[in-house]
Amino acid sequence: MTAEMVAPAWMHEQITAEEYESWSEEQCAGIEVVDGMVVVSPSPSKRHNRLARILANALDASAGPEWNADTDFDVRLQDVPLTNRRPDVVVYRADAIDITPTRPEHVLLVAEVVSPGSETTDRIVKVDQYAKAGIGFYWRIEQAATGVPLVYTYVLDPATKTYRDGDVFTGVLKVAAPFPVEIDLGQI
Repeated sequence: MTAEMVAPAWMHEQITAEEYESWSEEQCAGIEVVDGMVVVSPSPSKRHNRLARILANALDASAGPEWNADTDFDVRLQDVPLTNRRPDVVVYRADAIDITPTRPEHVLLVAEVVSPGSETTDRIVKVDQYAKAGIGFYWRIEQAATGVPLVYTYVLDPATKTYRDGDVFTGVLKVAAPFPVEIDLGQI
């Protein structure tokens, strides 16, 4: 069995931003591009999607008119080599809603829901990439065995382009920064 029988050729070669932008929405759905290479992830679980949606809705309601919170779209971290990430939740400037691609300067916060198979990427790789891109806040949500998720918050140190640990929440997430929000995690 050849590699082409398992996956199309574009998954074995670096792609450029121009090539990626020529693809249809269907081709781009469910993939990320890291250093020009396509990364395909398994479809998230219903629990994962529900958690991301509840978090995005609560953040959107709390963010005020200057910010939007959404799920399932690309954030272009760099053009060469192309790196597009698709965070589970993104809080971005409302005036950037029609700007494509969404860039780090449009983004205030990204949140990733950790799923089986994404542990290392969400706990280590994406943290470094989002920090180097200058995104001010990163939240990592762990789906605990108790059913109540744990939320780890991180705040960017702009001088070092690294995140410092923030608070850890279980039960109720209650933060003041980047804006006041209170979310009952027990409803997940």
